[in-house]
Amino acid sequence: MTSYALGLDYGTDSVRALLVNALTGEEVATAVVYYERWSKGLYCSPTKDQFRHHPLDYTEGLVEVVQSLWEKAPPGAAKQVVGMSFDTTGSTPICLNSDGVALALLPEFAENPNAMFVLWKDHTAVKEAQEITAAANLASLNYLKFEGGIYSSEWYWAKTLHVMRVDHAVASAAHIWVEHCDWISAVLTGTTHPKHLRMGRCATGHKLMWHASWGGYPPDAFFAGIDPVLSGLRDRLPVTTFTSDQMCGLITEDWAYKLSLSEGTPVGFGAFDCHMGAVAANVKPGVLTKIMGTSTCDITVANYQDIGDRSIRGICGQVDGSVMPGLVGLEAGQSAFGDLYAWFRDLISWPLTHLLQRTTLMDEVTKQNVIQEIEDQTLVALGEVAAQLEVGEAGITALDWVNGRRTPDADQTVTMAIAGLKMGSQAPQVFRALVEATAFGARAIIERFKDEGVAINSVVVIGGISKKSDFVMQVCADVWNCRIDVLDSEQSCALGAAIFAATVGGVHADIFQAQKAMASPVCKTYVPGAQAALRYEKLYSKYQNLGAYVNGLSR
Repeated sequence: MTSYALGLDYGTDSVRALLVNALTGEEVATAVVYYERWSKGLYCSPTKDQFRHHPLDYTEGLVEVVQSLWEKAPPGAAKQVVGMSFDTTGSTPICLNSDGVALALLPEFAENPNAMFVLWKDHTAVKEAQEITAAANLASLNYLKFEGGIYSSEWYWAKTLHVMRVDHAVASAAHIWVEHCDWISAVLTGTTHPKHLRMGRCATGHKLMWHASWGGYPPDAFFAGIDPVLSGLRDRLPVTTFTSDQMCGLITEDWAYKLSLSEGTPVGFGAFDCHMGAVAANVKPGVLTKIMGTSTCDITVANYQDIGDRSIRGICGQVDGSVMPGLVGLEAGQSAFGDLYAWFRDLISWPLTHLLQRTTLMDEVTKQNVIQEIEDQTLVALGEVAAQLEVGEAGITALDWVNGRRTPDADQTVTMAIAGLKMGSQAPQVFRALVEATAFGARAIIERFKDEGVAINSVVVIGGISKKSDFVMQVCADVWNCRIDVLDSEQSCALGAAIFAATVGGVHADIFQAQKAMASPVCKTYVPGAQAALRYEKLYSKYQNLGAYVNGLSR
């Protein structure tokens, strides 16, 4: 009988399920379901940087995607699943009441965005993040030393503080806040009650300021000193944390029935998508794994002796075991990558799509099909023309900070800029500058790692952009001046979750053996062009100068 591992990947727009042969790594079946409420734009206000997910999108999506998976899988596969694990976006926390129920699942909070998951890209907590950073810098022990030294508005405590400040009803009902990756595993194992809740190392270490050297989290006095509304929350968090190769619990009878799984199927501790994706990409010291989607997340690992007691400046944290046990996980990333391209696409196509929406010359179905075709083809056409331009030909320099800057040195108050525009600057020239900007932003991360003594010898990329655009990938190779390997798997993060599921299910003795057997091969490699790399050295200096100027304006 075949043993299968089930990996679930919760993204921004959809949840993906992947069934994998736990011995060989063969990807047997996959399914994708888009969130119903999110797809309608509910509970979000982009002009306010507010992005929220209703927990029902996650639970209903889970049932639908797994049941869709069985329609494609071999007969009887559901009963041959030996383990399941989850990855999610992050930091994406939600508040639970004293019974461990997510507030948005209660009638009185069902339509309240503040009672829902505060999505990773929600930037409503900029002020709170700055206050946390200031408090850490004044403390006798800087509790941000292992989180890059700067707290981000994208992270747990800033979001918690912001929501509880603006919504007294939520603040009064909130007993504990939990990350999505920890909540979903707890839901399936029936352990959401605060007395039973256990949390993974990944989210707690990178976003919740957990570290073994200070016995868990910063003291309650630290948080209460920032704002009394936080008083007591820290003491209700479980101090012990677990790596993702460990079992969170067994699936409950109710959830086993909903998902057609065997009762008692092992469920692993969850982690962030990029961390599990890196495991599927054979992450190891010296290799940077870059997940390229709407934003990016950059993951590498280091041996204890290579890191020692040093703290890496300006990244999203260094956490023992957050990626793989026995190694220090290092995280960085960009707040916008594909989102920057999508912003430009929507900007230049708005007049046409707006007029099409108002036209009476075609029926609604035809109208929407035409608009969708325009959106689908705009970036393709831009990329085709932009690829023919010479490096530096347009004389345009752009920043990638359209959604703030995640790393190096988090600052969600900074904005993007474009310099060098002339009457002759057309859409393809501007688009090329934006692509170069995202590559420059990624290079800044690589250089920060290297400056801090972390070896980066090659890059492995996963995510939709890596498969869709030779142009973008070649620009990245030229700008970074290093080899880029593209992972073959279309569902790398879900594959990483499945690798952990196979370990939790006992098919492999440890995560290293599971990774060796199941990780994805490389499907394509990009190498830098010598002349292009040389020209980009000068253009990168212009990017840095423009960034320094914009940074100065934001102060």
